[in-house]
Amino acid sequence: MPPQTPLSERALSKLRWRTRRGLLENDLFIERFFTRHASCLTVGNARGMYALMDLTDNDLLDLFLKRKTLSPEIARPEVCEVLDMLLV
Repeated sequence: MPPQTPLSERALSKLRWRTRRGLLENDLFIERFFTRHASCLTVGNARGMYALMDLTDNDLLDLFLKRKTLSPEIARPEVCEVLDMLLV
């Protein structure tokens, strides 16, 4: 599917389930992201979010708090875009 394809309700529900984290702090960032952007998420955004969810909770929190930057292995445009959306 092209990255700009709108995310279906089913895909959005799966993404929400996959983004549940062990650290409350991460959940707060993620819940704010869904509150702001759920209605306009795309397949590309979902791919970026899934890549971020492969990180450990502590690495993810470090990104959210800007203590670290994305590693070159995952710093694809769709991941960077979602991270920017999370930090707004």
